[in-house]
Amino acid sequence: MGKHRNRVAPSKHKGYGTWLIGALIGIVGTVFVVAWLGQSPAPVGTPDPPAVSSGLSSAPAVPAVARRETRPTLDPARFVGKATLAHQVAREIPDVLDQLYCYCYCDKHLGHKSLLSCYTDGHAAT
Repeated sequence: MGKHRNRVAPSKHKGYGTWLIGALIGIVGTVFVVAWLGQSPAPVGTPDPPAVSSGLSSAPAVPAVARRETRPTLDPARFVGKATLAHQVAREIPDVLDQLYCYCYCDKHLGHKSLLSCYTDGHAAT
């Protein structure tokens, strides 16, 4: 009679605790690896990148590159809704858009040089 008094009932979730601990260790490990990779220091003697002058972001400024598209963008006032905002942004950051490829193949069909070209002739989609 005394033998069975301290016996624990078998668990319905056999192995669940081991799986849960393994999953938690995996998640914590992934977080540490991602955080560690994001903090790679710059090589010694590398100057800090210049800050963006607009004050909107602390991201480094885009280096100056010879522009491929020389035509001006269309006036945003000619458009309505999201197209107005898109054309305004194109006017504010033409150097960035000029470095991006447009994936509608307008370079093959319309002779465009970059994504900026789409904002010079009304082809841009929003």
